[in-house]
Amino acid sequence: MSVTPKQTRANVIPCLRYRNAPAAIEWLCSTFGFEKQLVVPGDNNTILHAQLAFGNGMVMLGSASAVDSEYGKLMKQPDEIGGAQTQTICVVVADADAVYDRTISARAQIVMDIKDEDYGGRSFTCRDLEGHVWTFGTYDPFE
Repeated sequence: MSVTPKQTRANVIPCLRYRNAPAAIEWLCSTFGFEKQLVVPGDNNTILHAQLAFGNGMVMLGSASAVDSEYGKLMKQPDEIGGAQTQTICVVVADADAVYDRTISARAQIVMDIKDEDYGGRSFTCRDLEGHVWTFGTYDPFE
Protein backbone atom coordinates (compact mmCIF):
# COMPACT_ATOMS: atom_id res chain seq x y z
CA MET A 1 0.00 0.00 0.00
CA SER A 2 1.40 3.40 -0.93
CA VAL A 3 0.89 6.72 0.79
CA THR A 4 -0.99 9.14 -1.42
CA PRO A 5 -1.04 12.83 -0.57
CA LYS A 6 -4.42 14.53 -0.55
CA GLN A 7 -4.84 17.08 -3.33
CA THR A 8 -4.88 20.25 -1.26
CA ARG A 9 -3.05 23.60 -1.09
CA ALA A 10 -0.18 22.39 1.11
CA ASN A 11 0.59 18.87 2.26
CA VAL A 12 3.20 19.73 4.89
CA ILE A 13 2.31 22.25 7.61
CA PRO A 14 4.83 23.09 10.37
CA CYS A 15 3.41 23.45 13.88
CA LEU A 16 4.94 25.63 16.61
CA ARG A 17 4.30 26.49 20.24
CA TYR A 18 4.88 29.92 21.80
CA ARG A 19 4.76 31.07 25.40
CA ASN A 20 3.09 34.29 24.26
CA ALA A 21 1.17 33.03 21.25
CA PRO A 22 -0.94 36.20 20.77
CA ALA A 23 2.23 38.31 20.54
CA ALA A 24 3.86 35.73 18.25
CA ILE A 25 0.89 35.82 15.88
CA GLU A 26 1.04 39.60 15.61
CA TRP A 27 4.84 39.53 15.18
CA LEU A 28 4.79 36.80 12.51
CA CYS A 29 2.13 38.70 10.58
CA SER A 30 3.74 42.14 10.82
CA THR A 31 7.34 40.98 10.31
CA PHE A 32 7.11 38.06 7.92
CA GLY A 33 3.81 38.84 6.18
CA PHE A 34 1.73 35.90 7.39
CA GLU A 35 -2.05 36.36 7.40
CA LYS A 36 -4.39 35.11 10.11
CA GLN A 37 -6.63 32.44 8.67
CA LEU A 38 -7.99 31.08 11.97
CA VAL A 39 -7.25 32.00 15.59
CA VAL A 40 -8.97 30.09 18.41
CA PRO A 41 -8.41 31.87 21.74
CA GLY A 42 -8.24 30.00 25.03
CA ASP A 43 -8.40 31.08 28.66
CA ASN A 44 -5.89 33.50 30.21
CA ASN A 45 -4.65 35.06 26.95
CA THR A 46 -3.71 31.71 25.40
CA ILE A 47 -4.23 30.38 21.89
CA LEU A 48 -5.69 26.90 21.52
CA HIS A 49 -5.01 26.81 17.80
CA ALA A 50 -4.02 29.27 15.08
CA GLN A 51 -3.50 28.97 11.35
CA LEU A 52 -1.34 31.59 9.64
CA ALA A 53 -1.27 31.54 5.85
CA PHE A 54 1.54 32.60 3.52
CA GLY A 55 0.91 32.12 -0.19
CA ASN A 56 -0.08 28.48 -0.61
CA GLY A 57 1.61 27.52 2.67
CA MET A 58 0.74 27.77 6.32
CA VAL A 59 2.05 27.38 9.84
CA MET A 60 -0.11 26.32 12.74
CA LEU A 61 0.65 27.36 16.28
CA GLY A 62 -0.67 27.45 19.80
CA SER A 63 0.30 28.39 23.31
CA ALA A 64 3.11 26.47 24.98
CA SER A 65 1.17 26.47 28.24
CA ALA A 66 -0.48 23.21 27.20
CA VAL A 67 2.65 21.23 28.11
CA ASP A 68 0.58 18.73 30.01
CA SER A 69 -1.36 17.75 26.88
CA GLU A 70 -0.36 14.65 24.95
CA TYR A 71 0.97 16.81 22.08
CA GLY A 72 2.55 19.38 24.39
CA LYS A 73 4.66 16.71 26.08
CA LEU A 74 6.40 16.09 22.75
CA MET A 75 7.69 19.64 22.43
CA LYS A 76 10.29 21.89 24.08
CA GLN A 77 10.83 25.60 23.57
CA PRO A 78 14.19 26.58 22.00
CA ASP A 79 15.46 28.18 25.23
CA GLU A 80 14.77 24.93 27.12
CA ILE A 81 17.28 23.09 24.94
CA GLY A 82 20.01 25.70 24.64
CA GLY A 83 18.54 27.34 21.54
CA ALA A 84 19.03 24.16 19.52
CA GLN A 85 16.50 23.16 16.88
CA THR A 86 15.47 19.76 15.63
CA GLN A 87 13.73 21.34 12.65
CA THR A 88 13.56 24.75 11.02
CA ILE A 89 11.16 26.43 8.64
CA CYS A 90 12.10 27.52 5.14
CA VAL A 91 9.89 30.10 3.42
CA VAL A 92 10.17 30.88 -0.31
CA VAL A 93 9.73 34.60 -0.99
CA ALA A 94 9.91 36.82 -4.06
CA ASP A 95 12.33 39.34 -2.48
CA ALA A 96 14.61 38.07 0.30
CA ASP A 97 16.19 41.51 0.77
CA ALA A 98 12.80 43.10 1.53
CA VAL A 99 12.00 40.42 4.13
CA TYR A 100 15.52 40.79 5.55
CA ASP A 101 14.98 44.55 6.00
CA ARG A 102 11.64 43.95 7.78
CA THR A 103 13.28 41.32 9.97
CA ILE A 104 16.08 43.70 10.95
CA SER A 105 13.51 46.40 11.73
CA ALA A 106 11.65 43.93 13.98
CA ARG A 107 14.94 43.33 15.86
CA ALA A 108 15.01 39.62 15.10
CA GLN A 109 18.32 37.88 15.65
CA ILE A 110 20.00 37.17 12.33
CA VAL A 111 21.92 33.90 12.63
CA MET A 112 23.03 33.61 9.00
CA ASP A 113 23.33 36.88 7.10
CA ILE A 114 21.73 37.39 3.71
CA LYS A 115 23.75 36.01 0.83
CA ASP A 116 23.59 34.51 -2.65
CA GLU A 117 23.53 30.71 -2.32
CA ASP A 118 25.78 28.37 -4.35
CA TYR A 119 22.73 26.29 -5.32
CA GLY A 120 20.76 29.36 -6.46
CA GLY A 121 18.65 32.01 -4.85
CA ARG A 122 19.36 34.45 -2.05
CA SER A 123 18.54 33.78 1.61
CA PHE A 124 19.08 34.52 5.29
CA THR A 125 18.28 32.75 8.54
CA CYS A 126 16.94 34.32 11.74
CA ARG A 127 15.33 33.56 15.08
CA ASP A 128 11.85 34.82 15.86
CA LEU A 129 10.88 36.51 19.11
CA GLU A 130 10.93 33.18 21.02
CA GLY A 131 13.95 31.61 19.34
CA HIS A 132 12.45 29.48 16.57
CA VAL A 133 14.70 29.39 13.48
CA TRP A 134 13.36 30.57 10.10
CA THR A 135 15.08 30.75 6.69
CA PHE A 136 13.71 33.09 4.03
CA GLY A 137 14.96 32.89 0.48
CA THR A 138 14.23 33.12 -3.20
CA TYR A 139 15.37 29.59 -4.09
CA ASP A 140 12.38 27.56 -5.29
CA PRO A 141 13.11 23.82 -5.22
CA PHE A 142 10.12 23.19 -7.53
CA GLU A 143 11.56 25.21 -10.42
